[in-house]
Amino acid sequence: MAPPEGPRAPLEFGGPLGAAALLLLLPATMFHLLLAARSGPARLLGPPASLPGLEALWSPRALLLWLAWLGLQAALYLLPARKVAEGQELEDKSRLRYPINGFQALVLTALLVGLGVSAGLPLGALPEMLLPLAFVATLTAFIFSLFLYMKAQVAPVSALAPGGISGNPIYDFFLGRELNPRICFFDFKYFCELRPGLIGWVLINLALLVKEAELRGSPSLAMWLVNGFQLLYVGDALWHEEAILTTMDITHDGFGFMLAFGDIAWVPFTYSLQAQFLLRHPQPLGLPMASAICLINAIGYYIFRGANSQKNTFRKNPSDPRVAGLETISTATGRKLLVSGWWGMVRHPNYLGDLIMALAWSLPCGVSHLLPYFYLLYFTALLVHREARDERQCLQKYGLAWQEYCRRVPYRIVPYIY
Repeated sequence: MAPPEGPRAPLEFGGPLGAAALLLLLPATMFHLLLAARSGPARLLGPPASLPGLEALWSPRALLLWLAWLGLQAALYLLPARKVAEGQELEDKSRLRYPINGFQALVLTALLVGLGVSAGLPLGALPEMLLPLAFVATLTAFIFSLFLYMKAQVAPVSALAPGGISGNPIYDFFLGRELNPRICFFDFKYFCELRPGLIGWVLINLALLVKEAELRGSPSLAMWLVNGFQLLYVGDALWHEEAILTTMDITHDGFGFMLAFGDIAWVPFTYSLQAQFLLRHPQPLGLPMASAICLINAIGYYIFRGANSQKNTFRKNPSDPRVAGLETISTATGRKLLVSGWWGMVRHPNYLGDLIMALAWSLPCGVSHLLPYFYLLYFTALLVHREARDERQCLQKYGLAWQEYCRRVPYRIVPYIY
């Protein structure tokens, strides 16, 4: 189907050439990180000590395990939900419905893994399978993205995402043509955003903790902190699953390779980098430093959760007593912009909380290596880029009201700095 006539969203990520480069660069970066974390030098910069052969990447056992994992999470997605929520209004004035059962899936997964371990499941063997698992996850992302691209060819124009209709096949394959690809009521993008990757991340962390206990008699304090901090983050995301329905990923971005690879491969295999590093590079951590790191994470989580909860409460019911007294700016669309509370401090206080937590996740790994801080560096770049995209969209949507908001709240993420 030809792309619809009319104005198109500006090309991002360097256009078709940038998209083509990222199709190669993102998987290459992920494998570089996996190899670096398991090597002795653990260098973030510079080539790995050695490149794996195909026999180290391809494993039928890893493929079966990966497919079983996706199948399990899909089955849990289809279970009766504690709530069914409506998404944002679409171009055709309809609203899609989404099951809110991600936290339920996390709990049931934990119970199943616990039963498996008690029955002899060798969870500690999982860290040795990270390379072949990452390889089959990458293959899955490419094949799945091709399916999504082909499916979008027969989708109605109203179902296409504004950023994925450039007409260039590489760019549209990368960004995704269809906004909400579904088969019946199974929403592929919504499923991938919070299920197999995020839950897989904490499972990999747990397996690394178990492996460290097997190697050294007990998990280190640093490993406990990384596991605990990141489990809190994932549990929070799944408990507040409904909030994702108003994010840019769901409301604006098409579902193509960028999100598919990011959700099912990049998240579990790179976000677990600190735990991977600690398994092979143990770090001494005393109680005073651990307490300070816990305080940093608590501050980040307090800002992150407070800002997100305030925003979501306001969007649901501006008359709610928790937000009714906050100052707002009226817009031509009829919506109002918060200009006090968390959102009067900086324009994206949730991003600030995210970055503080990212620092806390890296600090248990010490300061001798840059590798565990990759997540902090990457996430800073990601959030700065995402903030710039959001600024453009808000200016286009709210016009003079957004300009007034920016005048009233001049700092984007970090007060008095940026």
